[in-house]
Amino acid sequence: MSIGTELPKEMARVRDVVMPPYIEIGPPGFLALTMMRADLDAAAKAMAEGDVIEMIRAYEALKGWKE
Repeated sequence: MSIGTELPKEMARVRDVVMPPYIEIGPPGFLALTMMRADLDAAAKAMAEGDVIEMIRAYEALKGWKE
């Protein structure tokens, strides 16, 4: 296991599993969706920059999102 392989998996989980129910409920889910998108953006940026510390932070933030 490495952050370089686990972070993309966690990003996909949040995007494909966690976010859809929040999208379905409409306006009550917008705040959480905004926060999830910010976490996904931070993860993508950290990966693009090769910033391992920020990748770990992003991974932990994404792990906090539950279905």
